[in-house]
Amino acid sequence: MALNRTLEAVTDRIRARSEGSRRTYLDRMAAAAAEGPRRAHLTCGNQAHAYAATGPDKDALAEARVPNIGIITAYNDMLSAHQPFETYPAMIREAARKAGATAQVAGGVPAMCDGVTQGQTGMELSLFSRDVIALAAAVGMSHNVFDSSVYLGVCDKIVPGLVMAAATFGYIPAVFLPAGPMTSGLPNDEKARVRQQFASGEVGREELMKAEMASYHGPGTCTFYGTANSNQMLMEFMGLHLPGASFVNPNTPLRDALTVAGTERAAQISALGNEFTPVSDVLDERAFVNGIVGLMATGGSTNLVLHLPAMAKAAGVILDLEDFAELSAITPLMAKVYPNGLADVNHFHAAGGLGYMIGELLNAGLLHPDTRTVAGEGLELYTQEPKLQDGRVAYAPGTRETLNDKILRPATNPFQKTGGLRQLTGNIGRAVIKTSAVAPERHVIEAKARVFHDQESVKTAFRNDEFKEDTIVVVRYQGPKSNGMPELHNLTPTLAVLQDRGLKVALVTDGRMSGASGKVPAAIHVTPEAADGGAIALIRDGDMVRLDAPAGTLEVLANLEGREPAPADLAGNGNGVGRELFETFRQQVGGAAYGAAVVV
Repeated sequence: MALNRTLEAVTDRIRARSEGSRRTYLDRMAAAAAEGPRRAHLTCGNQAHAYAATGPDKDALAEARVPNIGIITAYNDMLSAHQPFETYPAMIREAARKAGATAQVAGGVPAMCDGVTQGQTGMELSLFSRDVIALAAAVGMSHNVFDSSVYLGVCDKIVPGLVMAAATFGYIPAVFLPAGPMTSGLPNDEKARVRQQFASGEVGREELMKAEMASYHGPGTCTFYGTANSNQMLMEFMGLHLPGASFVNPNTPLRDALTVAGTERAAQISALGNEFTPVSDVLDERAFVNGIVGLMATGGSTNLVLHLPAMAKAAGVILDLEDFAELSAITPLMAKVYPNGLADVNHFHAAGGLGYMIGELLNAGLLHPDTRTVAGEGLELYTQEPKLQDGRVAYAPGTRETLNDKILRPATNPFQKTGGLRQLTGNIGRAVIKTSAVAPERHVIEAKARVFHDQESVKTAFRNDEFKEDTIVVVRYQGPKSNGMPELHNLTPTLAVLQDRGLKVALVTDGRMSGASGKVPAAIHVTPEAADGGAIALIRDGDMVRLDAPAGTLEVLANLEGREPAPADLAGNGNGVGRELFETFRQQVGGAAYGAAVVV
């Protein structure tokens, strides 16, 4: 199938825009790769320190004739998605030995749970944790004794930070090993219903706690299709996972077999193996375009609109919001997974999952088929399905038919013709909106603004019954320079209740709203942000604001000339819960349209 012309044009534009930075990056990676195995350049004393505690692997490491795999782990036992990683290093070391290689834990990186910090002060460190993860992984890999690498991470900021690090060390290979989603618990729509009932005072905290505990109940990723599971999709579409690895449940024989197979593959694609595949060859502009198409086809998290530019920049590729918008316009929405539908990721996987989607999109000319991947040449490999055969992974052709068309549909008969992500432009700057779960009659809203400087003030106004008419809720001073750009996901139940009461409501913010924002229209990532001189700071209560998703516009229907920015007291944003340590990050962070990054 010939490539879609828009896909080609967007890819060519990214390639041209990135020509200088990508060439510099590739030249650096080629020079580093040409030095050969890293350990050969260390002194005997350097190496002795590195191998002192390696036991049975010491001789193999000292001789430097077998690949040494560096493990970067985001394990902790507070994140349900990361708890399974506790046993991975031992499994990886044993698999490496049997494959004629060695493996060492190069380092650990932090992994915070947005579910724990949602609506709490700690959320103000969440986005910045991505850059800390990249830095921490770089420290681990800087020991320079590794010929290949495996990265253990799943959730929101963790995978993007790990990709930034892997790209920086792009002269060696990297295989990403996931842990998989938890088994299905309380349906996500039922959890959301109880949250709305609690927000409106219909049920108490006991009922809310019971629902939450039944939803988040065991090891693995949360089962709704938010940022964590969008990350896993991305790793397959971009060729950093083994095919079919994303959505296999933890602590199952197939999950363990995929971990072993990923370790073996990390050895095979090292410079000491037979199929040298450095990360720099995998992460090119085609891989990032494929990732964006996957995001749109699955209705994935808007947080990836922040993370993908940062990941790409680490590999010398420059992405822009227009790339996301144009690719969304040609990509069919093929999946209905909560919050875009009632199914969870386990149901999606059972219906055919990513392998089916990749096959359909390849046939439609909406993916680059000729990318390099950790599995080999070409994305067609990712239409295969892993099976367990004699305790090992064996691949078979995946389904070419959807197994449940209420969850997963072919590209020729999608749920929607587009991915539902739009760039919005207007007199307060640029923003993005995701409409795939928003009813069509709510795609255009014109109403008076009600302005707030934090999400708790919105909830207070709601409890005081102050919302009596259609309203555009503006929550500003929530950008990366203000307070680290926390998610405002706690507003979703409140705004959903107003919407269910018959009001037209929308959110406009320079902050974030996760992939679970659901049915409420939300113009997010407004840039420039209020704290960086953005015009969102000029909006006043009562101004008419028009959000028109189909037209791609966000306009304040008032004369903003001559207005002074509304003051905000940000003094309290710099202390408490570790915020003192991130002052430099708040000062140096880039704009949301460019990934809100500090280190790239």
